[in-house]
Formats: sequence, structure tokens, C-alpha cells
Amino acid sequence: MTLDGATAHHSLRALLTDADTLSTIDCATPGETVAVIEYLMAICFASRTCPSSPQEWRTWITEEHPLGHAAEWLADQPDAAWDLFHLEAPLGQNAMLAPYIDENGTGTAQLVIEHAGDYNQHFDHHHLEHGEPLPAAEAFRAMLTQHVYAPYGRARMSGKEIGSTITNLAAGRLTGRIRVVALGRTLGETLRLNLYPPEDHAEPALNTSWTSGAIPRRTFTAKAKPRTPRSSADLHSALGRSVLLRPNRGQDGQVVVDRVLIGAGEVLELDPERHLQDAVLKVMTNGDAKPLWPSPTRALWRDAHALYGAVKNADTGLYARLRDLRYEKKGSGAPYHLWAVGLLANKALPVAWTQGSYPYAPGMARHLHHASFRGSTVAEYVADSLKSAAIVATEIVYPASRAADNAAQLARFDARWEFWPDAAQPFYELLDEVIEGGAEDDDPVSAPLVGYARTLVTSARTHLTHRLDSLPPNNRGHLARARAEQRFEDDMRRAKAPAELRGETAHD
Repeated sequence: MTLDGATAHHSLRALLTDADTLSTIDCATPGETVAVIEYLMAICFASRTCPSSPQEWRTWITEEHPLGHAAEWLADQPDAAWDLFHLEAPLGQNAMLAPYIDENGTGTAQLVIEHAGDYNQHFDHHHLEHGEPLPAAEAFRAMLTQHVYAPYGRARMSGKEIGSTITNLAAGRLTGRIRVVALGRTLGETLRLNLYPPEDHAEPALNTSWTSGAIPRRTFTAKAKPRTPRSSADLHSALGRSVLLRPNRGQDGQVVVDRVLIGAGEVLELDPERHLQDAVLKVMTNGDAKPLWPSPTRALWRDAHALYGAVKNADTGLYARLRDLRYEKKGSGAPYHLWAVGLLANKALPVAWTQGSYPYAPGMARHLHHASFRGSTVAEYVADSLKSAAIVATEIVYPASRAADNAAQLARFDARWEFWPDAAQPFYELLDEVIEGGAEDDDPVSAPLVGYARTLVTSARTHLTHRLDSLPPNNRGHLARARAEQRFEDDMRRAKAPAELRGETAHD
């Protein structure tokens, strides 16, 4: 049984044809949305629907260059090349797994990163052997997400027939780092913002299947040797997993996927300058730099200044092109946003998606960098002061505690964990207010920063009060409350406190 090849074909064509009338694409998760954008970019590159120079890129943005050529290119492609269930070259898949899918395949939870866990353990209450069938379109999007975001680990299949190396899963191209997508007001503008001049004029190579096209594929008889992407189309459509989907008919007669098989895929050798156009490099404690990564303990907005710093300082790539844009204010709000997405994982186990969207207007990079850097600095200082207040209360209430109990006792009075989530919204409002101030204002940052700092202090006081409400109503409890609150207020007035907390202005 096959799926009509025109289904995927026509859906992708419709997205590109209507790109400038669609505000966005709505997928199940942030990672899936990024994966679809990556695939649309690959099609644009394969059809040569991309600017040839930074100057032409600016023209594409300002004149809203249509993407219809990519849709026309798709219309000229054979339907068989876009058939999700083609027997010899299924779209995005490895047909060489066909002899093993009935015996080694699992339920559809295996395909969905959020459900599959580490490919061996069920996760999110979905069991790999009893996953519900997936509609073909959902399975296609989940497969694209696997190709770019799948974590490393061990495949849940036997490698004795096809080779043991197929069970060794390498991390996907975007795993372990933050992917930044420049968002416009429409899907078309988003694609134009993220397309870039190809490195050369070699024949674009789109990965439609493991068993088709001119790109030589790895085998599974030896350890994979990383290959350098041949083109931008190749890069953005790389097959990071060997996937095979088994079709069936659903209860209403629609085509669904009922079994999947996943093994090792391609391993790419990436050059940061050529292949990581959106990467924001962050210097680690040892002096090395690596792309900004998702953290389970540090919210993305606390590093928003790194994104604006990249726009302010970059010589090449996405951020340099964004800095060179010109913008005439046509309405309220920012014309663009920098959308940062990452997959949090505990080793091989995916945990959650993390994301943040930060407003950007051309000419405002310096102001936004200053606001976001100072905003993060203020928030971290207030949070540290909450911890200091909690330590004061803990030492009074538990004067003779054991070292093993210290962490739990401190947590009783530590208001940071309520403070941090509440600090995010004022931070976003700060950035919006700076944008509204406009580039024509010599200083659109200082006044909003002071107001932001005042909001954070008020929030911190409230959370500290709630934490201290658990103190006993006796002399020791009253003393602990008074000294903890006094410690916090003293910290807000110290000379080393950020200037904004004292109602002053801090400059770059």
C-alpha cells in the first residue's frame, strides 16, 4: 500500500504558495515547528529560491520577494519522490530497514521525541509497543523532528542482520544547542529572513530518501565517518536518523502509520562559520566557546543579551544581515523576533522543550543588548539577595543543624524558585518598551530599566514574605523574619547593587 505521493507534495507547495498570507505554522511542539521551517528552507535552496548576496537578501526582505518559484519547482518534481510510503525510496526514510520492521518495529511512540524517551524506555505514559497509530501528516512532521533534534543513545532494534553500528545513535544536528530563527510577521517573511546566500553555485542536493539522489550514504558495517554537507539544501534536509514508517488504514479509511523502526543516521561534519549561521557562541569557564545551549536551571531569557550582542557585533552570518536592515516604523510592536528553541535532555533522555521569543527592530541592537544585559544582571542580583535572606532565616531557625539537612532547610525559606518564573514577563515587557521608545530616542532604555527593577523588587518582597510565613509565631520566628527581611532591604541599598535598584542609570 502506498500513500498518494501528491499529498506531501501539494501540502508543501501550498505552504510556499501561501507563505505571505500565513502568519505562522502551528505544530505540536517548538522543535517540530523548527524542523518544518528547516525543511521548507531546504526546498527553497534546492529550487534556488534564495538570495545570491547580502545586498540581494536585503532587497528580498524590503520588497517581500515571493517564494512562488519554490512552489513551481515542487510542482515539476515527480510525485514518487515525495511519496511517504514509496517501496524503494520513501520520503525522508531508509527503505533498507524494510525486512526488519515487522519483527523489530515498535508502536508510533517511538517516532515522537517527547514520547519515546531514550528509545528504550517509555516516557510520558506512552508505551513503545502500544502507541496509537499516527496520521500520515503527523508522522511526517515527527520524522523531520527526529532528523534534526534526536538525542544520542541506543536504538531499540537488533543490529545483527544489518550491522551493529545501526544501533549507535548520534545526536542530531540541532541537539545540544539553541537554534535561533528570525521570525517575521508572516511565514514568507520568516523564510526570507533565514534564507541566506549559498556558498557556491554547485548543484543543490536535497535529501528526499536514503536510497535516492547523488549523495553517498554511510553503511552500517563500520563506524560512521562524518561527511561535510554538499549544499545548503543538503544541510537543512540531512537525514539524522534511519527511519522507516509502516502504513496502514485507520478506522475511517485514512492512511496512518502503525509501526516505526529507527536506527542510526547520517553524521555531519559542520563548520561553525559555514553551517551554523544562527549559532550564538558563549564563552565557557575554560575559555572555549560553544553555541548557546539549553539549560535546565537557567531560563533562556537570562541569556537574551547574547542574541542581541551577536546582532551588534557579528561580522557575517544571520546577525550581521539583520543589523544591516533598515526599518521604517509602520505600526506598533517589533517587526521581527529572535525565536530561540532548544531541547533539554538528561543525557540520552529528552526532558522538555525550552524556548523564548525576543523582539528586534533594525537600529535597536545596541539598546536591546544594554536593556537585556542589565535586566538579567538586576534579576540575578535580586535572586541572590533572596538566597542571602533565606540563609539568615535558616541560621536563626536551625542554629545546630546537620550539614546533610542544610539544603532542605534552606529551601524552606528560599523564594528564588517562585521569583524566577515571575521575573520573565517583566523582562519581556522591558524589551517591548525599549522597542516602543524607538531608535530615534538617545536613551530609550534607562527609564524602562528603573521601572523594571522596581517591579522585580516588589515581586521579590512578596515571595519572600510568603516563604517566611512558615516561621513559627514565637520569638525565634519573629527574629528570623525581621533579620531576613532587613538583609534583603540592605542588599537593595548596597553600593554594589545594580544602579537601577537604587533608581539610578547604568550605561554601557
